Amino acid sequence: MYKGDINRIPGFPAQDFMLNGSDMSDEGLLICERIKEIMMMCDREDPVFEQISSFSIALYTLGYFDDCPDLMSFEDVDAQEAAAILEEHFTPAGPEDLPWDYHITQSDEKYLLVIGDPLFPIHFAVLTDLRSERPYFSKLPLFGSGFDSLAELMDEFSGYDGVKRYDVQYFKKNQANSKFSDIRKGQIYIVKD
Repeated sequence: MYKGDINRIPGFPAQDFMLNGSDMSDEGLLICERIKEIMMMCDREDPVFEQISSFSIALYTLGYFDDCPDLMSFEDVDAQEAAAILEEHFTPAGPEDLPWDYHITQSDEKYLLVIGDPLFPIHFAVLTDLRSERPYFSKLPLFGSGFDSLAELMDEFSGYDGVKRYDVQYFKKNQANSKFSDIRKGQIYIVKD
C-alpha cells in the first residue's frame, strides 16, 4: 500500500487519521497496512473473524507480532497472555503523559488504552489520533473492528465484569522491544560469511 492508498480504505477516517502523508513514518505506514488488513477481515458491517480477541487486534496493529506475515498467522491472545505482554513490553502512562497532538503515524511512541484491571484486562484499544473524535482503534466483541471515542468504548464495557465508567489506563509500548531499534536509519550493514 502506498501513502495515498490510505484514502481508499472503506470506513477509514483518512482525513482525521492522516494529516499529511509526507509526515508518515515507515512504522506509521506499516500500522496503516495492518489497520487496512484488519478492517478487511474484521469490518463492523461483516465481522467474519469474530473469534479474534481485541488483545490480538491491538497488539497486531502495533506490530507486536512482527514475525507473523499476516493477521491469521498467529494464535489468538487471551486475557492472561495479554496481561503478561502488557507487563513485560509496556509501561504505564497517565493521561497527562499523552502528547496533545499525538498521531500514531507520525510518532515513534505507541499507546494502548486498557479497559479493566491491567492484571485482568477486558479490552485493548490502540490510540491513533488524539485530535480525532474517534481516537481509538480496536475490535469490539460483537461488532468487529473500527474507530471509537472513549465514551463509545465506555458505553460498550461499563458494568461488564465490574468495570466502572472511565475505568481505563494508558500504557506506552517500550521502545527497546523493536528488534531494529539499535540500527540507525540510513546506514547499510553488510554481513559476510
